[in-house]
Amino acid sequence: MSTPAIILITPQMGENIGTAARAMLNCGLTDLRLVGPRDGWPNVKAERAAVGAFEKMEPVRLFETTEEALADLTYVYATSARDRDMVKPVVTARFAAGEAREKIAAGGKVGFMFGAERMGLLNDDVALADAQLTVPLNPDFTSLNLAQAVLLVGYEWFQAGDATPPEQLATNGAEPATKEQIYAFFAHFERELDACGFLRNEAARPTMVRNLRNMWGRAGLTEQEVRTLHGVVKELTTLRVPRK
Repeated sequence: MSTPAIILITPQMGENIGTAARAMLNCGLTDLRLVGPRDGWPNVKAERAAVGAFEKMEPVRLFETTEEALADLTYVYATSARDRDMVKPVVTARFAAGEAREKIAAGGKVGFMFGAERMGLLNDDVALADAQLTVPLNPDFTSLNLAQAVLLVGYEWFQAGDATPPEQLATNGAEPATKEQIYAFFAHFERELDACGFLRNEAARPTMVRNLRNMWGRAGLTEQEVRTLHGVVKELTTLRVPRK
């Protein structure tokens, strides 16, 4: 799948262009377009702030007008936290990310447009977009710098297509223990608990065994951990002659 374009309208500082590019590449975005950057292009400060991102992206494209930068796109989101008094869909970055993926999958070309650091997009620029994109933040303080804004939008784009499990156990290559191995440990452990008298209360024994099995069962043990536990129980139950 192709990726959306990021269009920066009259960005002021080279450092902000560089950090925006860095944020883009973090999220798999490589099409950066600049409209009238104040300090010109190419820009040494941008190169330094990008820490190598430009080398792994498509060549940055420079345009004189917003219309030229958007000309080949089929759907454009204008990012803004302010009400623009326009009849236009207003969507969150999360919604826009999913919608953008659908449009690109159908053959469209999508862009996200960001304004200058001092005041954001002009109304004339917003009027050229199909929808306004906003990020729900603290209503008393919604100010973001340019790279932050690009990262938030880029992150939602990347997450919309990412299949990383929300939770996983890092085992460092160790294999998860099989149920057979875990049940064998249960038997070993409970046998020694019976021998030492810990489970001597016959009425309470079934509940205590069940609780212990539940505790070990939810531990997500690996094969090596089960072997270690067998060793621990064996050592704790081995009669040793006290040292003199």
